[in-house]
Amino acid sequence: MNKDTELSTEQITDVVKKRKPKNGLEVMKDFGAEPGENARFIRFALASWDLPPIDISDPEQVKERIGMYFNHCAENDRKPQIVGMCNWLGINRNTLHEWLTGVTRKETHGDVIKKAVSFIEEMWADYMQSGKLNPASGIFLAKNWYGYKDVADVVVTPNNPLKDMDADQARKRITEAIPVDDDDE
Repeated sequence: MNKDTELSTEQITDVVKKRKPKNGLEVMKDFGAEPGENARFIRFALASWDLPPIDISDPEQVKERIGMYFNHCAENDRKPQIVGMCNWLGINRNTLHEWLTGVTRKETHGDVIKKAVSFIEEMWADYMQSGKLNPASGIFLAKNWYGYKDVADVVVTPNNPLKDMDADQARKRITEAIPVDDDDE
């Protein structure tokens, strides 16, 4: 080996560190939390832990608790979430979905829940448009919480090459197109 082209151990280590993997993992990013972030997330979620229960059959109490949740988000500079709102209400997301879709409590809760979810959806759209939300996460939320779908319109146009021929012409054309096996002759 030529001494002029040999690399030192440091140089080799540096090259290996900079080399991107060839297995597609280069698109994976480390979304690790900054020091203190997990504690902040936990404290924020714990705010709903010891809230006194409300009468969830009373739409006014539901509306008031949703307002408290949105104010808590604003005061703590946090993005409101469907699950967080459910925690503040003391319900699970299936119950919220039933209220939202009118399966239960349509007359009493439908309007306030639709308004609250629409409010969170508007914020989601703002975050997406301003690049404040990871696109993969944003698409997941759009499809799973707000009912968005990827839609591709496919138009099928029938193509009949025999359409302008009478039956005898069509039969002749089809017969001519059939391959002849030399062994059959």
